[in-house]
Amino acid sequence: MVDKNRILISRYREGESISSIARCLKISRKTVRKYIEEHEQLYGKEHAKIFIEKGLSSKPQYNSSTRTRQKLTAEIKEKIKFCLEENLKKRNSGLHKQQMKKIDIYEYLSEKGFEIGYTTVCNYIREKEKKGKESFIKQVYSPGITTEFDWGDVKLYIGGKLQTLNLAVFTSAYSNHRWAKLFYRQDTLAFGQSHIDYFSRLQGVHKELVYDNMRVAVRKFTGYNEKEPSEALLELSNYYKFDFRFCNVRRGNEKGHVERSVEYVRRKSFSGEVHFSTLYDANNHLFQVLKKLNNKGQQLSGNKTASELFEAEKPHLYKTEIPYKCFKEEFAKADKYSTVILYGNRYSVPDFLVGKLINIKVFAEKIDLYYNNEFLCSHIRNYGAHTWTMNINHYLTTLFQKPGALRGSSALSQTDEKVKKLYKEYFSDNSKDFIELLQYCKNKSLAWETVEKAVNRLKQISRTDINKDKILAVMSKEKDPEINKNTEDEIYLSSQAVLKELATIFN
Repeated sequence: MVDKNRILISRYREGESISSIARCLKISRKTVRKYIEEHEQLYGKEHAKIFIEKGLSSKPQYNSSTRTRQKLTAEIKEKIKFCLEENLKKRNSGLHKQQMKKIDIYEYLSEKGFEIGYTTVCNYIREKEKKGKESFIKQVYSPGITTEFDWGDVKLYIGGKLQTLNLAVFTSAYSNHRWAKLFYRQDTLAFGQSHIDYFSRLQGVHKELVYDNMRVAVRKFTGYNEKEPSEALLELSNYYKFDFRFCNVRRGNEKGHVERSVEYVRRKSFSGEVHFSTLYDANNHLFQVLKKLNNKGQQLSGNKTASELFEAEKPHLYKTEIPYKCFKEEFAKADKYSTVILYGNRYSVPDFLVGKLINIKVFAEKIDLYYNNEFLCSHIRNYGAHTWTMNINHYLTTLFQKPGALRGSSALSQTDEKVKKLYKEYFSDNSKDFIELLQYCKNKSLAWETVEKAVNRLKQISRTDINKDKILAVMSKEKDPEINKNTEDEIYLSSQAVLKELATIFN
């Protein structure tokens, strides 16, 4: 283009001859004459000088219509045609993931001894398939009809340890109302629990849920576009009375609301804050961010918020009352430490059950323990390796017989900080009294706040002279409605004696 510009300027503005221009620019007269003739043919000789600026801004054109493909022979075309026909057979047989890509066809030709470039192969295949740009159809959604679900991953520091968590995200197609929750795993239990929590939050269920081809929702492919749903999805669908639909393979745009929501929710929630003490704290932070996002105006909805639009959906949702329970059932025998082992982690049970077979209901976030169909306790489910989850109340009978074991026990180390503080301040040299205090609270179903109130009352008299009998006496005097007095209870009788001594001081 630089040579063309110089030729036209020299010819029409400076009036130089073809020979002079060729000599000055050191190019052939044939080339100079070609550019001048092209310009004059396009605009005419009489207007060539007037339209010179158009000639200066246009690229030279070359006639390639008579060129022949030297490498792409008829034999190579037949080989490529054979590969494309094989790909079509595989697609029709549900083997779409085993098709030959363009690079595979190129390597196949190279192995056959054909000398051809990869770009030439790609251009020819593109020409044969004649694939244009995909067109999309804009959808209009009615309230209460469709919700989309998807998974995403988030990396956070939980308790100082970097962990990859799974983010379950729901987005209503009509209102763009978002809800999400973090789980340790992307398994069937988390899949089910996310739906249970979402429907409980909405207090209703949309008519249709849309999924991609995730493993927890699709059991297997029965054809290119036919999928068999998993048992977990079928159970949820039957219980909550919703229909479901799967996207086509590699077509995330078919659930574009939630596809965008995963990235949006993750960025808005955890681009700044990544350190949390527990997963519970991380989820609380997530819920607060979602509340702000759902109360933010949306430009495409007349500046209405997702929460406002969702109010229009509520009357159209299928109402639910009792949440579904999604769990797996396991069995384990309580060992000598009065714990059951589940997936490599230990959980405590009451110490009288050593050697007994315990029924375990495993949820995504907790485990419930039963013995002879009677509920024993719940523990937060641990996703670590070889961890111990202990409840000190499960060991009170054993500790009463072995009070010296309390000081260094794992059960005490995992107890609430307020309980450990009272032990260190007033009972470090008298573990047996502390165990009796815990046993009394357990028997009477007393909250630890009741003990704290009694201790604070005693501190008003003396900050040092605090023991078990005085704490029990004050709790009895306060007449806590939760305390069921039993005149035959030795601890109760003892506290009454101390109470008489304290009555004078209080008065």
